[in-house]
Amino acid sequence: MNLYLKNEQNLLRISIFSTILLAGIGIIFGLLASSSTIIFDSIYAMIDAVMTTLALIVARLITSSTSKDFIHNKLEKHFTMGFWHLEPIVLGVNGILLIGAATYAFINAIDSLLLGGREILFGYAIVITLISIVVELSLGIFIKKANKSINSEFLTLDSISWLISASMSLGYLFAFSFGYIAINTSLDWITPYIDPSVLIFVCIFIIPMPFKTVKKALADILLVTPLELKQQVDKIAENIVKKYSFDSFRAYVARVGRGRQIELYFIVPKSWPAKKLEEWDLLRDEIEKKLGKEDPDLWLTIVFTTDCEWAE
Repeated sequence: MNLYLKNEQNLLRISIFSTILLAGIGIIFGLLASSSTIIFDSIYAMIDAVMTTLALIVARLITSSTSKDFIHNKLEKHFTMGFWHLEPIVLGVNGILLIGAATYAFINAIDSLLLGGREILFGYAIVITLISIVVELSLGIFIKKANKSINSEFLTLDSISWLISASMSLGYLFAFSFGYIAINTSLDWITPYIDPSVLIFVCIFIIPMPFKTVKKALADILLVTPLELKQQVDKIAENIVKKYSFDSFRAYVARVGRGRQIELYFIVPKSWPAKKLEEWDLLRDEIEKKLGKEDPDLWLTIVFTTDCEWAE
């Protein structure tokens, strides 16, 4: 795959441009077809484009915070702890907005159904739906495949959003095609109910999908300790305690977006002879290497103390 397409930010740019272009075309066709479903679908896409733009900005900030470029130097005095905390916030807001938009569409569709439905021009609706399916499905699969080597939460949610949109469009296609065939037949009476009915069905299907992302983002925001990471850190710390005969250790672990924040306190026996600072630094280097020294998203603090209170 082209190196350009292996970059998280470049993939997000492609997604943003495609979303805005498709949404703009969708709004035009939605107005021509007089379809509230298509108009909603385009607005839904616009929301996703705005959130993807925020994701791109956050991705840039996170990258800059792990290097010494101009942006980092200018902002580091205000964000000395980095920008990892912004990632779960954006992911959480994105997921909540997707759930909220689908919930609003669901309520609006029920209201339209109760009021007798809505007459639409099925020809225009079918054309834009076919275009949408091709674009959304292609981008969803492409981004998901590209993300296997990148492993980005932003790209994961973005690919899910494209696939959600494709599933919505597929539902629209079946409904609009049925409505087109039913015109001037004995089933003509049902055509006003097609637009709101399919929207209800699709909303029921897609509303639960972003919940997993929102749950994970909330866990990161609340600094819930990830069990697997805690077990890994504890195992490494226990081996260090045994190897160097420390009294004990305390480990504090959190995952914030792609960032891993680890604080390790080793309780040193008071009877130990004094060591040079260089010796303690060599031990810190050994521990850091075991935890992933080359990882730019690792925030590691290692403390050696004889006082347990400093570790509590």
